[in-house]
Amino acid sequence: MRYACIIYYDPETLFGGGPEANSVLAECSTYDEVLTASGHFVAGEALTMPHEAMTVRMRGGKMSAVDGPFMETKEMLGGFIIIEASDLNEAVQVAAGIPQARIGTVEVRPIVDFSQPPPEL
Repeated sequence: MRYACIIYYDPETLFGGGPEANSVLAECSTYDEVLTASGHFVAGEALTMPHEAMTVRMRGGKMSAVDGPFMETKEMLGGFIIIEASDLNEAVQVAAGIPQARIGTVEVRPIVDFSQPPPEL
């Protein structure tokens, strides 16, 4: 099954120059290779800073586009990694190895299999 590891961090912490942050940044450049070697890596991308983003909404047939996301937190969405894992427990164990998990948060969420019925609410 595929899982999205959604990475959040405080950019002031990650890019602030502290020793742990510098270690995390150094590991990020090669971590996809670690996941590939273990057979877990599917895809991954880092995202630019939020001020480079646009938020789009469609309401009543009209589009609204505004600068950046609206956040009330210091942490921002920094990127994602798609992994393959046998179950949620294995996916969580894999996500724990993502370098940014040491200074931020990694949300692990199963990817929807559209061949299955939609979730019940």
